[in-house]
Amino acid sequence: MPNQISIQQGFQVVGVGVHSGRKVHMQFTPAPVNTGIVFTRIDCNPHQRFQLKADSVAHTTLNTGLVNEAGYQISTVEHLLSAISGLGIDNLYIDIDGEEIAIMDGSAMPFVFLFKEAGLVTQESPKQFLRVTREIRVEHEDKFAVLKPYDGFRIDARIDFNHPIIKQSEQHMILDVSSETFTQEVSRARTFGFMRDIEYLHERGLALGGGLDNAVVFDEFRVLNPGGLRYDNEMVRHKVLDAIGDLRMCGYNMLAELQCYKPGHHLNNILLRELMANQDAWEIVTADQLLGNKETADNGALADLLFPAALLNKVEL
Repeated sequence: MPNQISIQQGFQVVGVGVHSGRKVHMQFTPAPVNTGIVFTRIDCNPHQRFQLKADSVAHTTLNTGLVNEAGYQISTVEHLLSAISGLGIDNLYIDIDGEEIAIMDGSAMPFVFLFKEAGLVTQESPKQFLRVTREIRVEHEDKFAVLKPYDGFRIDARIDFNHPIIKQSEQHMILDVSSETFTQEVSRARTFGFMRDIEYLHERGLALGGGLDNAVVFDEFRVLNPGGLRYDNEMVRHKVLDAIGDLRMCGYNMLAELQCYKPGHHLNNILLRELMANQDAWEIVTADQLLGNKETADNGALADLLFPAALLNKVEL
């Protein structure tokens, strides 16, 4: 039976917040069944907990930031949540001594590596999923995002940046998400930005910890990073990575297809809020319910989501 997953052993991480520029320590600890993903700021007295809910998202300017009922915030959760979602982790405690998750190298790969090293362990309760049951669509300016019913988790994303390097790459990606495809196809894709925006961002207290070691940076014509891009279409892959993390704010791994044009944290969040507000558009299902339906049990994309730990063990990092 496909059961819930946590990590086998705890571990610590030290890094820097990309926007605050401050050093941060993070402790990852296994959590019991049905705990979910729980962030705790241990620099506050008393300690402040944050649960994953769409309406907990307080800001979406260049990152996804959460606020709890006491008004405390924690920022830049999307890359870590993307790794958690991509690997199918259900239960985890994350303690942090600051207001921002470490940016690492600007991608989700460092977290994937650390989770794989810690080991994934199956627990004594069936996995649960949020399954979209009818279409939900939102639009903002010239952007749109749609969630549709799907037996699996698929993202169909298209971006449109007027930059010579980005325009010459494929700006469209379709991915059936599993621990294998997530690790191989999107986890290494880094956040990106433009030199022309740096002064503006710094004046607003953003990107103070950013640099060529944790972001892809473009000038008007080229990539400034000495190693270049990790994928020719690294930018759209990172937008897929962000969307996976932002949708994990529903509190569960999702069964749905996301179709989006010019996705970003704001668009992802208003889509999730619209979904959660329409309670007839989603349901919580367990793995044993899914396996009880032969048609869905025989679906390869769904099977990969039901057994993420076994699939991840086959992946070379």
